[in-house]
Amino acid sequence: MHAKDVEARFHALDAFLTEHQGLWRPRPFTQLQLPWETEHPALSQWLRKRSLAEAEASHNQPHDLPAPTPFPQLAAHALRLATVDKFPTHTLEPARHRLNVDVPGRKWQQIEAFGAALTFTQTPAHWLDWCAGKGHLGRRLLQPGQRLTCLEYDPALIASGQALSDRHDLPAIHHLQDVMADVAIQPEHTPVALHACGDLHVRLLQLASAAGCKQLALAPCCYNRITADRYQALSAAGRASLLQLSIDDLGLPLSETVTAGNRVRQQRDTSMARRLGFDQLQRQLRGCDDYLPTPSLPASWLDKPFADYCQELASLKGLSTGEQNWPALEAHGWQRLAEVRNLELVRGLFRRPLELWLVLDRALFMVEQGYNVEVGSFCEPSLTPRNLMVLAERE
Repeated sequence: MHAKDVEARFHALDAFLTEHQGLWRPRPFTQLQLPWETEHPALSQWLRKRSLAEAEASHNQPHDLPAPTPFPQLAAHALRLATVDKFPTHTLEPARHRLNVDVPGRKWQQIEAFGAALTFTQTPAHWLDWCAGKGHLGRRLLQPGQRLTCLEYDPALIASGQALSDRHDLPAIHHLQDVMADVAIQPEHTPVALHACGDLHVRLLQLASAAGCKQLALAPCCYNRITADRYQALSAAGRASLLQLSIDDLGLPLSETVTAGNRVRQQRDTSMARRLGFDQLQRQLRGCDDYLPTPSLPASWLDKPFADYCQELASLKGLSTGEQNWPALEAHGWQRLAEVRNLELVRGLFRRPLELWLVLDRALFMVEQGYNVEVGSFCEPSLTPRNLMVLAERE
């Protein structure tokens, strides 16, 4: 998507998300009945009758679900608005021998795809790997005659990254840096960031544009990792929007999951079913039909008998359980989980539109700073759901 299309798409997404926020803002996990269910009873009943396995099968492709109206119409509209082209790719120079050592396989594939999508008019002279970790991305992009600076907050990752760069005899400096503090970005830097979180990648856009960098590439991630209590739009169009996004809202695009192993999936499901069983219990104990937030718990809690789990969690919240029908409560939790997961499919239609709205807000900010901007995907979502990239260049 080129710069001239970015603003028009942003406004179309903004109108769609604003009109239908009653469908994607309420969270089935915390509300027993969603406001939209009264308006769309056939859809509600159809979803609530489906099994947990059926919900799981539809999670990553909710648009294909043969659900009652208005689901198909919303799905078609969401798909149309959220579709972007994949960036054309070029063949990267072969990686140096053993350069991918110490890089998880999926991460290495993401790095390769990100690098293959980079098409700058000017050949970079000095890469700046932002929130670099060990600097795997920067080392893969580095070519003869170029330099590399990696910025990272974790001293252990800095030490490991510098050792790897030195082992390959590369002109790379790994610098211990809190990127939310003062950062000395130079105009000759070409910043790149693959999955820098929330405030960290916003900071990059602000500093790089102010420093006069000619080009940069960003694949954003974790839009909800911000210090503010609500989203602070970057662009004029974003600030003019009626959408006021909470931290919870910003987590919606991140709810899409890639394939997890059976053990991880079972552990996740058991944890959620138990929390929902406890939710039913706490509503009864408190005589209050509201969700009660509970702390994150160690995975070892899932090894406890369900009764012990609930009693100890109740104790943490200052509640006393007394005698309960624990098997019935546990079964209720699993039933609620099936309903929650299926009702979540409605929210799932808005994951990508909201993510693209957020990415286009960043792109429009860069346009306002005088950059030519392109937005597209750099890999298939099966490799990473966070596959959107912003390329920005200015003369």
